Amino acid sequence: MSTIDHQQAFAALKDYLATQLIGHETLIERLLIALLTGGHVLLEGPPGVAKTRTINRFAQGLNVSFVRIQSTPDLLPADITGTDVYQQKTADFQFLSGPIFHNVVLVDEINRAPPKVQSALLEAMGENQVTTGGVTRILPEPFIVAATQNPIEYEGTYPLPEAQLDRFMFFINLTLPEASHERKILDHVLDERSLENVHGIEALTTAADIAAARTSVHKVHLSNAIRDYIVRLVTATRGEGAGGKAAESILQSASPRASIFLATGAQAKAWLAGRDHVLPEDVVALTPDVLAGRIALDYQARASGTEVRDVIDTLLDATPRV
Repeated sequence: MSTIDHQQAFAALKDYLATQLIGHETLIERLLIALLTGGHVLLEGPPGVAKTRTINRFAQGLNVSFVRIQSTPDLLPADITGTDVYQQKTADFQFLSGPIFHNVVLVDEINRAPPKVQSALLEAMGENQVTTGGVTRILPEPFIVAATQNPIEYEGTYPLPEAQLDRFMFFINLTLPEASHERKILDHVLDERSLENVHGIEALTTAADIAAARTSVHKVHLSNAIRDYIVRLVTATRGEGAGGKAAESILQSASPRASIFLATGAQAKAWLAGRDHVLPEDVVALTPDVLAGRIALDYQARASGTEVRDVIDTLLDATPRV
């Protein structure tokens, strides 16, 4: 299958998801970019905005394995990674793999999982492998973690540590839909109920297609000027350069992983648009969702009602593109 064919397959997947997820075009693109770059996505929003449905439909459009993990306070690390079980017949231990050994892993309400469970995801998300009982096992490819959390209910939750947040490529806020979109959602769900086989959706891509597409994405040209622009944006969160003044209220700045995600994400975004080179606009479009979970504001800024994304917008305006 040629590069054009791969692009057509992903375009078809994008169009299909747009019919299933009304008003979530940006989210759909972010999911495809994460898939093409090996990144992970954290979705945050109130109940009922289709966070779980989004990942479910996304996985159905791929010919890969999918699992949903419901986070609870009594969840154990072994419930995620798997464990060694003693077999009486062989008088030996056999490893039973956990749900992490799937291609698309939905971790629902991740902030309800205790810290030990969240830590169990670190190695998987950072290195695509799991170590249990001194044995390291490689996870399947592609591998993407899509986690959700509810920003309203904090009782009984465990805030994600910085190391965990930094493993995510995108931080996406979902809001309640506007009236026109909600009417389309209502019609779509009611129409779905009348179908006998709602979940019988034909996969539009395979693991082999995804691997080939990733190779094509790596070849998208990323000029030195764009690379310098990415570095200027990320280091501006540390108070450096022309945009550094906007970082006065930033308590925690972005790590080099932000630069890597911006670069690879911009390549994937350009590839999805049918281009063989990255434009500054690709970087600008992705910056808010890449930086949002990586920087934290000081108390004074938070007390005054300043939002992280407001600061990011200021950084973008203040940082020269060339």
